[in-house]
Amino acid sequence: MNKAQSFLIKIFLGGISVLIAEFLLPGVHIEDFMTGFLLAAVIILINVTLKPILILLTRPITLITFGLFLLVINALMILLADRFIEGFSVDGFWWAILFAIVISIINPLFGN
Repeated sequence: MNKAQSFLIKIFLGGISVLIAEFLLPGVHIEDFMTGFLLAAVIILINVTLKPILILLTRPITLITFGLFLLVINALMILLADRFIEGFSVDGFWWAILFAIVISIINPLFGN
């Protein structure tokens, strides 16, 4: 399997993950299936580009909180995706944290 196929499979499985998480959380709203897959692609893009920089810049607070600040970073990435994707909305910071937690529980079940 080449890298393009692997990336598309990762987006597909990520899309399923976000749709399941949206079903479980009343504070997260995804308009349709395509928006869910677009959200997965954007989250992957943000995680590859912006998240490593934020982790590096916030390393001291992450160490002090024993890694729990990474949940805040994940929530901020989700809120950033909320700004860019029409058809996806999160009702606030705490829903974004719950969404991040649920996705991080679901993704390993798919091998993501």
